[in-house]
Amino acid sequence: MVEILRPDAPGRVLLTAEHASEELPPGVHWPAADAWLKGTHWALDLGAAELTRELSEALNAPAVLARFSRLWIDANRPAGSDTLFREQAEGREIALNRELDAAERERRLSACYRPYHAAIDAALAASPADVVFAIHTFTPVYEGEARTLGVGVLFEHEQALATRVAEALSPLGVSVALNEPYSGRAGMIYAASYHAGRHGRRALELEVRQDLCVDADFRAKLVDLLDAELFRG
Repeated sequence: MVEILRPDAPGRVLLTAEHASEELPPGVHWPAADAWLKGTHWALDLGAAELTRELSEALNAPAVLARFSRLWIDANRPAGSDTLFREQAEGREIALNRELDAAERERRLSACYRPYHAAIDAALAASPADVVFAIHTFTPVYEGEARTLGVGVLFEHEQALATRVAEALSPLGVSVALNEPYSGRAGMIYAASYHAGRHGRRALELEVRQDLCVDADFRAKLVDLLDAELFRG
């Protein structure tokens, strides 16, 4: 349930995608009551897998992608988070996660969550990359309000690096902001920050609005603007 790209690449960044798929483990199927969640942002970050693969090629960078749905278990949350196994979406119960017992929680941790994070640790141990760069996407409408933001660059400690990346993306012609629509300083870049801290690296997260990220032409423009030299120093 983990996809690893270019493990021996010498790129300056290690890319991660915690919400790259809506797949469930072999033998597990979506409950009929959850059919409405498939193909939506609740199940995965739309466009994130494609962007991660394209950046991996363009930057000659290793990448680690979670190949399981965030609703099965959320790889961008601490193991003790209340939203590790989300129980509701838009006020509706998620049948996949109804009344999970301790054994089922441990099964998901062992089968998907821990192997994903172990893969990032192994990739970092083998890589000269200085920056863990997580790729995520966000919804164009949140709680009934249209979002005008196009791209967010999230950081916890690396404000100068985040600013440099945001400035490089200004030719996209969309709004680019730091720590929007979520803040890395509020713990919202968990995976990147956690692994960067363990390995003495730096951490950033890219958030792209989903209607933009599913557009191959927009992704191509974004990829063209992200040069490996941005991550130097």
